[in-house]
Amino acid sequence: MAIALQTSLRFHHNSAFFPKSICLFQNSHLRPSSRFSSVRNCPIIRASSAVAVESELGTEAQDTSDVDLFACPICYEPLIRKGPSGFNLPAIYRSGFKCRKCNKTYSSKNIYLDLTITSGTKEYSEFIPAGTELFRSPFVSFVYERGWRQNFNRSGFPGPDEEFNMAQEYFKSAEGGVLVDISCGSGLFSRKFAKSGAYSRVVALDFSENMLRQCYDFIKDDVTILGSNLALVRADVSRLPFASGSVDAVHAGAALHCWPSPSNAVAEINRILRSGGVFVGSTFLRVSSSTPALLRPFRQRITRDYNYLTEEEIEDLCRSCGLVNYTRTIQQSFIMFSAQKP
Repeated sequence: MAIALQTSLRFHHNSAFFPKSICLFQNSHLRPSSRFSSVRNCPIIRASSAVAVESELGTEAQDTSDVDLFACPICYEPLIRKGPSGFNLPAIYRSGFKCRKCNKTYSSKNIYLDLTITSGTKEYSEFIPAGTELFRSPFVSFVYERGWRQNFNRSGFPGPDEEFNMAQEYFKSAEGGVLVDISCGSGLFSRKFAKSGAYSRVVALDFSENMLRQCYDFIKDDVTILGSNLALVRADVSRLPFASGSVDAVHAGAALHCWPSPSNAVAEINRILRSGGVFVGSTFLRVSSSTPALLRPFRQRITRDYNYLTEEEIEDLCRSCGLVNYTRTIQQSFIMFSAQKP
């Protein structure tokens, strides 16, 4: 999966904040209480005026001013959204977003909503690790679901369908809530989560622009997903654009080893989870109980470019970041683990 770098009322009715025509269709075993059901009825501040929007949406929609799910990645203030109502690709990417506190605006890039700190910068550039650049490559993004990911089965990954079913079991307590698929890559699991209908909102989040474009290419001809409660967001795993305690479930498939600082990322995941929220991740183990002792030093050397961890390190990391009820399934070098916010 792609890597993120280390690194929510006043309105100004100008074209920079509220774009009038952004075209989406260019070429381009944890069971806490059932309080998550309240997510479906979360309060929204809505303006009284309404106007019709362009016909590309297919139906007439209301022009709204809402406090949105998303938050400013700088100060974590909930963003104010101006645009058509609804949580789906056409509606979100025809909307503008603004932070009341930072006065910074955020808009879509036709396909995904850019909620990185560096969104909108023109002169500033930042060092990007080689691993991050690899997954931002158009070629790697294209081949990820067309051969790359299939090679994971050599390390014990059971395959996307079985991994999805395993994750769904861990997420039973979060059904009806908000799920964020972090480092979603080309949206292999994001699309499955959205199609399942088990969550009120699904956010496919990645740092790679090209991975998000690939995700859109997979869903643009599937009306069952295009009109579903799914958003594509570019963001940094170490600076997630959500208010504290606003998310019910976080998934990170084959991702933890790619993050420059897994500790920063897991701490951020803990921050955005609600009490009782569930984090499920999968990754490659550096060594497992079946790895011969003579091979362990070699495994450490050949995997130094990524943060491959041991089973014990992953459990220790989750606990040190405040998560509880850790559990895991291991098969060869594959591990899927789950932990919960108290």
